[in-house]
Amino acid sequence: MGRFDKSRLARISGWMQGYIDRQQFPGCSVLVAQDGQEVFFDQAGLRDVASGLPWERNTVARIYSMTKPVTSLAMMMLVERGLVHLDAPVSDFIPAFAEARYLRPDATDLSQTEPCAAPSLHQLLTHTSGLSYSFNPGLISKAMRAGKLDFSPGARTLAQTVDEVATLPLAFRPGSRWEYSVGIDIVGRVIEVISGQPLDVFFETEILGPLGMNETRFQVPAGVGDRFASLYTPLAGEAFDLNAKSEGGDSLRQTDHVDGSPYHTTQMLSGGGGLVGTIDDYLLFAEMLRVGGKGLVSPQILDFMMRNHLTGDIASMGPASFAEQPMDGMGFGIGGAVVLDPARARVPGSIGDFSWGGMASTFFWIDPVHDLSVVFFTQLAPSSSYPARSQLKALIHGALT
Repeated sequence: MGRFDKSRLARISGWMQGYIDRQQFPGCSVLVAQDGQEVFFDQAGLRDVASGLPWERNTVARIYSMTKPVTSLAMMMLVERGLVHLDAPVSDFIPAFAEARYLRPDATDLSQTEPCAAPSLHQLLTHTSGLSYSFNPGLISKAMRAGKLDFSPGARTLAQTVDEVATLPLAFRPGSRWEYSVGIDIVGRVIEVISGQPLDVFFETEILGPLGMNETRFQVPAGVGDRFASLYTPLAGEAFDLNAKSEGGDSLRQTDHVDGSPYHTTQMLSGGGGLVGTIDDYLLFAEMLRVGGKGLVSPQILDFMMRNHLTGDIASMGPASFAEQPMDGMGFGIGGAVVLDPARARVPGSIGDFSWGGMASTFFWIDPVHDLSVVFFTQLAPSSSYPARSQLKALIHGALT
């Protein structure tokens, strides 16, 4: 286990300030723990540009897809209890998936399909199910955009949206490819069916409450007030429409504000992207993964989760889609990416690093070699805007002696 050079760690502060000075991020924070002890924290910039409110340690942010590892852990808790197994077809729990079909590779419209087995829970968790996202290329994604089927915060419920997604064909035969998808949102609904509890209740009772993650919820918790950050994009159009990417004149155009944000009232319990929370709360989750479960699940179950569950790296499974991570030299476990070869990933790191990020450019990873947990928070969508994640990993590894 390498130790840190404090003067080299201090480079992170200047790097963060650079992003603020260039008006690329509104505000941001970095929290680093080694062997359970905090070794670095700093913050820079603003949580709301118009009002000049500073980005602070207790700022509440949208973590989007960093919700996925939480939902994946919840499913593994049910697996550990013998209530379900990962090869079970999703149709066992959501009948709308019973008559599954996938789009033929040469299809020009949604009617050109072939029948297939319903995706398994394992395929949903590893993004090999044939499901997709509206910001990916292709006919299915176009249909998802038209139907607003990305589990965004609002009045629709999880159950309603899952059943609507099930009316579309799959983008490919389950198991044949890797494509970033709403699969873990579907898993969230399966957790509700198995447990008999709404997903927010299961999370609070089984994960968030026991870990002390008291300000991480699907709705902005009472009392947060203006600590909830605004969301920004550098794009002229929709922040999540990666297919119509065009730089706007304003590098920090506000797309969601603390006043009137749907996160105050949402009915959507999105296990794929719905949580908001603080950086310290997420460090509690990352540390639980790093040390082996803290009693929520067994160390053996976590070890299983954080192995590569694909036949090779992500790139070998032919994705054409967006993902929150590099694809070369990276495998995928249950709910997060696993470094197989840092050199092929072209990012400094350790073999076995487990990580994921969110659409608003948040990121976390745990490093089993150096006993690290690192969390980065900001609020700029999409996360593909800047190479902040690979830069931060290089800064951290450059500070290890």
